[in-house]
Amino acid sequence: MKNTSEENGRDSLAGMQGRVIRPEDNDYDEVRRVWNGMIDRRPALILQCINADDVSIAVQYARRSALEISIRGAGHNIAGNALCDGGVMIDLSPMKNVQTDPPRRRAYVEPGATLADLDGATQRDGLATPLGINSTTGVSGLTLGGGIGWLTRRLGMTVDNLLSADAVMADGRKLHASQDENPELFWALRGGGGNFGVVTRFEFNLHRVGPEILAGLIVFPIEQAKRVLQQYREFVAGAPEDLCVWALLRQAPPLPFLPEAIHGKPILALALAYTGDTAKGEGVIEPIFGFGDPVGRHVGVQPYAQWQQAFDPLLASGARNYWKTHNFTKLNDEALDIMTDAAAALPSPQCELFIGHIAGAANRVPANATAYVQRDAEFVMNVHARWEDAGQDEACIGWARDLFKKVGPHASGGAYVNFMTAEEGDRVKDAYGSNYARLVRAKQLYDPENLFHVNQNIRP
Repeated sequence: MKNTSEENGRDSLAGMQGRVIRPEDNDYDEVRRVWNGMIDRRPALILQCINADDVSIAVQYARRSALEISIRGAGHNIAGNALCDGGVMIDLSPMKNVQTDPPRRRAYVEPGATLADLDGATQRDGLATPLGINSTTGVSGLTLGGGIGWLTRRLGMTVDNLLSADAVMADGRKLHASQDENPELFWALRGGGGNFGVVTRFEFNLHRVGPEILAGLIVFPIEQAKRVLQQYREFVAGAPEDLCVWALLRQAPPLPFLPEAIHGKPILALALAYTGDTAKGEGVIEPIFGFGDPVGRHVGVQPYAQWQQAFDPLLASGARNYWKTHNFTKLNDEALDIMTDAAAALPSPQCELFIGHIAGAANRVPANATAYVQRDAEFVMNVHARWEDAGQDEACIGWARDLFKKVGPHASGGAYVNFMTAEEGDRVKDAYGSNYARLVRAKQLYDPENLFHVNQNIRP
């Protein structure tokens, strides 16, 4: 006797041009693997899409079958929202095409593309759009959550440079969203995460960047960290927006420009990127070298795309990761004390915390212009616990939570959704602040049954 439900399922997927992967297939475990090694979920079905029609078929199949849906772009999300247990993972990773139109300064990007894919295509013409700081990150997830990185001060958030998006909705319809067409959907997609549909193409505005920039690291011993961070705080307040400097507290990796004696010791590194005229940049950054007595420096002119990959070795796939995040409008001395004390007691050689300076163009965008609302944030802190052995889970997660709790009274409220873990659903309202009610209305309009809920969820 035939299994009617199984036959109906096969029929409803018959039009898919991509692959249907089941748990018994040889590459199932490889395909379901994501960046964060703590995430281990087993979808009943993986639907690898190669175009928007495939995505529409996949969404409609999952809805009719009453199966939970998760959406995978590059699989880099800290919360592991690419994966669900027992449902359908719609895998967009084969959709990696990037097309550019240099005369119009436009890029058209599929949702499986990584930052490296996009930078590689645009930098051939000395163009870029603001992205993150790890080249293996997916463009899709980064964009839908906001997008911060080395160009944010000068050019704004990633969402501020999104011109349009094509998306598959919960009922399988394909919509184009821009300021002129489906503008409410366009507003919600710019920071509202994967709550409203599955984006199948992004259109970005491009800017002249590089192809060479002035960038690198200046490393100080942990004993000088607070004094250096106080001077850093004052310096960046008046720095030109062509310059972005982030502070990183961690154990020193065995980099060739660092003395062997400092390897494995807690340090403060200032990571800088100057994207204006490189000759002028030498004078702009000169004061940073005098903040203390550096134990090493590696700063010079290099390709922008190379700098975008500089931190990839520290963020390779497969380790166990747990993050906590706060926004700051200012960094007071008490907050700096808490951070430097935590950096002196790291539970794993890979644990770190960074302070991203994002003040500039992003602050000049009205809070209600996009779903991303945190327009007063001048710094974003990410407490990044990272380790290899599950036996260290309690120590590393405890360290991150303790630091997050202690520094909380000095933060400005709100949160950056791309840095939020799966357990932080209670922070979603804080993350969207005054825009939350409008996002709920958009959710009710575009996904009233909350089909897309494996995310930092906005309930209809």
